Amino acid sequence: MNNGIQEEPRTRRARRRGGPGPTLADVARLAGVSPMTVSRVVNDSARITQASRDKVEQAIRDLGYVPNQAARSLAGARQHRLALVYENPSAAFLSELLLGCLEQAGECDAVLLLESFRADEEVTDLVARLQRHRVEGVLLPAPLCDDSTLVDGLAAGHLAVARIAATQAMAGALSIGMDDEAAARDMTSHLLALGHRRIGFIAGSDRFPMSARRRAGFCRALQQANLAADPAMIATGDYTFRSGMEAAQALLASANPPSAIFASNDDMAAGAMATAHRLGLEVPRALSICGFDDTAMARAVWPELTTVRQPVSNMAREATILLVRYLASPAEFASHDLPDLRLGHEIVVRASTTRHVT
Repeated sequence: MNNGIQEEPRTRRARRRGGPGPTLADVARLAGVSPMTVSRVVNDSARITQASRDKVEQAIRDLGYVPNQAARSLAGARQHRLALVYENPSAAFLSELLLGCLEQAGECDAVLLLESFRADEEVTDLVARLQRHRVEGVLLPAPLCDDSTLVDGLAAGHLAVARIAATQAMAGALSIGMDDEAAARDMTSHLLALGHRRIGFIAGSDRFPMSARRRAGFCRALQQANLAADPAMIATGDYTFRSGMEAAQALLASANPPSAIFASNDDMAAGAMATAHRLGLEVPRALSICGFDDTAMARAVWPELTTVRQPVSNMAREATILLVRYLASPAEFASHDLPDLRLGHEIVVRASTTRHVT
């Protein structure tokens, strides 16, 4: 994937709203059945009524759906039971993540369960719940994926783990992620190239390792431009819309306010945009705003959001395939370290940022 800056013209934006092509979930919606039913038809399972098969096959013809052959090759084995265990305040991030995991689980003919995990919950309680549901493998997205106590506890319960949006490799678990520091550096450099020198940054909670990496990338870009990071231009949120509103309010109340704000996720960037609108600041003429993730939120706000495109759905799909592959053939992974895949990022430029005129 290209790590450069990408302008997104109107035609491409429209195409992205509909996705790159028909998916298994699209077929399920059109046919009025579950994604698992579509998967069974695609894989020629006998456990389908003729009426359901006819509806799915008609939907496949109508949409021109082409199954993922790599995933189908995994479906010949027995059906595996997976769980997506989550604790993330960003509904937009979770939506992208769930879509990727659900579609790929259907392609692999795997059962996917959803389980939340609170910070005050005992790992042993979670493991017991998963074992009662006969779960074999766990998909563990950020921020839980960087909790070594949780990962170790799941492994102790004989559960395979695939970490999604992990900041670095961890022994005993499959991992997939991206370089958060490089992505934040590239976005900050984009704002600097537009002439912004007073840039506000909304960091994420210190509980999440990715927060420190994104903040480090922001500071690194300023350093490379021979600019000092002003503590007054850094506010902290918790990846929610409201925390973005409050952080932007604090930044804009400064005696020397920023001409641009870079938020550590799209939810907080949208919150910053709401604050700008409330204060009568026109975006981007009076204030440029950008985010991180490229979730649906980035295209739901006005003006549409310049953001780092983190391949959330792709990471979810790759992690699901990797986990099913591991469960189907653990011997394949026994002779070497478990995979730690790093995907690329893009800077997607939309209407919320512009050149700063002094």
